Amino acid sequence: MKKFLLLMLLAVVTGPVVKAGNRFPDGSPIPAWFGNTTKADAGRLGRRYVVSDYGVSMDDSTLVQTEAMQRVIDMAARNGGGVIVVPRGIVMSGNLFFRQGTHLLIEKGGVLRGSDRIRDFKVMETRIEGQTCKYFPALVNADGVDGFVVAGEGTIDGNGRSYWEEFWIRREWNRQCTNKDAMRPRLIYISNSSNVTIQDVTMKDSPYWTNHIYRCHHVRFLDLCITSSTEGLLAPSTDAIDIDACHDVLVKGCYMSVNDDAVVMKGGKGTFADKDSTNGPCYRVVIEDCRFRKTHGCLTLGSESVCDRNIILRRCELDNPYNLLWLKMRPDTPQHYEYILIEHITGKCRNGISVHPWTQFYQLDDRPDMPLSQCNNIVLRNINLQCRNFFNVRLSDKYVLRDFTFEDVTVADEAKEIAFDKSVIQGTTIQRVTINGKTIK
Repeated sequence: MKKFLLLMLLAVVTGPVVKAGNRFPDGSPIPAWFGNTTKADAGRLGRRYVVSDYGVSMDDSTLVQTEAMQRVIDMAARNGGGVIVVPRGIVMSGNLFFRQGTHLLIEKGGVLRGSDRIRDFKVMETRIEGQTCKYFPALVNADGVDGFVVAGEGTIDGNGRSYWEEFWIRREWNRQCTNKDAMRPRLIYISNSSNVTIQDVTMKDSPYWTNHIYRCHHVRFLDLCITSSTEGLLAPSTDAIDIDACHDVLVKGCYMSVNDDAVVMKGGKGTFADKDSTNGPCYRVVIEDCRFRKTHGCLTLGSESVCDRNIILRRCELDNPYNLLWLKMRPDTPQHYEYILIEHITGKCRNGISVHPWTQFYQLDDRPDMPLSQCNNIVLRNINLQCRNFFNVRLSDKYVLRDFTFEDVTVADEAKEIAFDKSVIQGTTIQRVTINGKTIK
């Protein structure tokens, strides 16, 4: 735990500051990079490689064309890079691996569709659910790339229905079936990369997590539409954006409606997670001007997190998600969540803030020096919500909560009894908080 905190405290903030008043919750300045929302210009990313010009058929949407697609990517990389263009039509593929200097453009009317057969995805070492292990890669993969861009007005379709059906069959047969047991690919996985931009595309029906970035920095998600099934056949574990041991990440102007969490901080799990070199903290993340529909959590820390610091969620609209802020506390993992700011939020949700133990598929090993988990310096301000229960906070001997601030909060709460109890959090500060017309002190 101390090692991760030291890494965050020693992190160097580069670049000029936007303005003096624009700061992270711990008081450190927000770099100007976070204010740069200029879209990547695909016309300036190099030569265009329209896949239909290089042996990829756009006429048969049932044909799996992984090898043909990968040949175009590899050819572009050998020639110094360029933009892999999916034109109008549908092309189906298994796992694709983008190289340094290559980019992906899905044109309007174009669809890159994932295969609904897991045999079209190879098994290899990857990162999933807070662990580095053998598993299936995503439909779109990029590792060790700088400046990678995914753009266009088209669609990346995970084609997840068959995977979801199998998941629920497995879960019915075996209630202990884990998310990984169902064997599902993600939609996009980017690792060990920097200066990444993912913009404008529609992402739908991922079999598993939709966007997963690991050990990346300076990544922008701009104006995306990310959806999966939230009614009827539910799309399990289709998180919109998983941020795993990353820093300097901007999520702006995105619409998210998935059958799991929306923006999630990851970083590792397990009793010795803070001593595992493959894990790491998440810090300096800004989520703003987004709309959340049916998601489990708009901003979720966990369930596989070790340290998260300086996370901001602001100027967002809620259209009936379960939780605005969800702090998942694993009893088997040392966790530290601190300096989190939620502000300028409007709309409707089930719970405003949820904090409670997360025990799904956990395993506590023997560790005499197990650190006590903690959440501190959490601020919710300028909040105007309709909720079922704004304050959904549970105590545990496995963690401590302290220094939470609630400021300028107005809530219409559907609960029969107002659950707000500041005594469960050490050092709670309350300023101008009103629930159902009653001032909370």
